Amino acid sequence: MEAYPGSRKARRDCIGPWQARYRDKDGKQCGPHFDTHKEASAHLDKVRTQVREGTYQDPKRGAITVDDWYAIWWPTVKVKSVTTRNRKLSAWTVHVQPKWGKRKLNTITWLQVQDWITNEVKGHATQKKVLELLRHMMVAALRDRRITVNPCTDIEVASAPARHPDEMIPPTAAQCALIREQLTEYYQPLVVFAEETGMRWGEYTGLRACNLDLGSATVKVKEVLIDDRGKIRRKLAPKSRAGFRTVPLTPAAIAAAQTMLDKWAPAVTESPVGDGEDLHTEELVFRGPAGGALTRPNFRRHWIPAITDAGVAREVKNPETGRTEIWPRVHDLRHVFATRLKDAGVPEKDVQVIMGHERGGRVTWLYQHAGPELVDEVRAALVTGRHLRAVS
Repeated sequence: MEAYPGSRKARRDCIGPWQARYRDKDGKQCGPHFDTHKEASAHLDKVRTQVREGTYQDPKRGAITVDDWYAIWWPTVKVKSVTTRNRKLSAWTVHVQPKWGKRKLNTITWLQVQDWITNEVKGHATQKKVLELLRHMMVAALRDRRITVNPCTDIEVASAPARHPDEMIPPTAAQCALIREQLTEYYQPLVVFAEETGMRWGEYTGLRACNLDLGSATVKVKEVLIDDRGKIRRKLAPKSRAGFRTVPLTPAAIAAAQTMLDKWAPAVTESPVGDGEDLHTEELVFRGPAGGALTRPNFRRHWIPAITDAGVAREVKNPETGRTEIWPRVHDLRHVFATRLKDAGVPEKDVQVIMGHERGGRVTWLYQHAGPELVDEVRAALVTGRHLRAVS
């Protein structure tokens, strides 16, 4: 009344000369205030049209904080695996919540998100995972009519750093032999089996006697062991649907498996996975020295000294994270297996099936590395004119 004097009666909620009043979906009367009758009428006409068309969005719904929205949204998310859930939770607690938790949904702009990704979140992989989580939250808010635009649309992330081919070449057969010699006798069958089958860590550490058939020299990959924030759990399915497969066993792999069968005499029963906590280690083929499930940290205590004593270990700086890593990793034994298949002339589609990949192209560029023999072969062709061999 002081700002706009006049002869009208005072109203307790009136702070301007005109208020565009309307009722929301709950029947509550509300509406903003305007300086002129024209502005108030225009706004009221707009809101009434949106209500009739079903496109009206209450601005108050987008005024909640990101913390409050996460508490509403997260229970509705369907997470395929424990590892995926852990990755999303880590992205939330480490990156998204500290930055945006106290901000209101409808106040976050595209430029603010792009600046955050570019200057505060380090690394291509981290940027992708963090942006993926925030984008999904905003898409859900958009569909729930809490915001009118998704501020995460068309956000650019850093390019993945290129690595020299020499840093990606797996260890040679001679280097693998040196590593096995330096390992304690107990872990040698495990490494031989990994090198001869190309299976993933969680696949061969989760191998149960019921899925191992030495008579037909095959192993069925049906479940895996995963690390759920330091706790080992069973997972009913492998990494993808392509992970369900039958892997052939070489004589060396059969001998390695037989050594562990003789050591532990595992039960051939097939226990249900249940909630994943009951490991039923009595069925596992490969176990720790004390009979429990194998874990990466415990095995690394033997792997790192072995590759160091074998003289093959080297430090490699990750260009994305800046951390120093030790080569070769246990996972590189999978690369060794894929390279052997390539050199043996196995078709790419068959390598894809045995490796458990959904896309054959991934096998080509990720696992099959060109070794020094390719350099020598090309040099010979340039010097002598010898034709190169055709590779499909």
